[in-house]
Amino acid sequence: MKKTLSLSFILLVLVLAVSACDSSKQESEKVLRHVVMFGFKPDVPAEQVKEVEDAFCQLPSKIEQIKGYEWGTDCSPEGLQQGLTHCFFLTFHSEADRDAYLVHPAHKAFGKVLGGKASAVTVVDYWTK
Repeated sequence: MKKTLSLSFILLVLVLAVSACDSSKQESEKVLRHVVMFGFKPDVPAEQVKEVEDAFCQLPSKIEQIKGYEWGTDCSPEGLQQGLTHCFFLTFHSEADRDAYLVHPAHKAFGKVLGGKASAVTVVDYWTK
């Protein structure tokens, strides 16, 4: 019985130690998310929308501070998009990295590609919890 109890105790201590490591690891792995959403004016042709998509998709290869990236177009059935059709989701490790992205020449060049094509733009930044 003592052998089983001590083995159970050791397993419990290991589980608690791993849990403590996981929670401190999660704390140190917080990242800054930068969410950018666009809607396009009705008269903007599909080819120009594609140019905007392609230009945004090139940013991660041009701006080293971007640590993660994904994007997609709206497919929600709820009808709450308020004219937003495209979502770009970037990850940064710090506010300084995000700030460097904002003033980066590649980001500025993207703004010129977007030009007056957008009917709506929304940007939200948040730290993961």
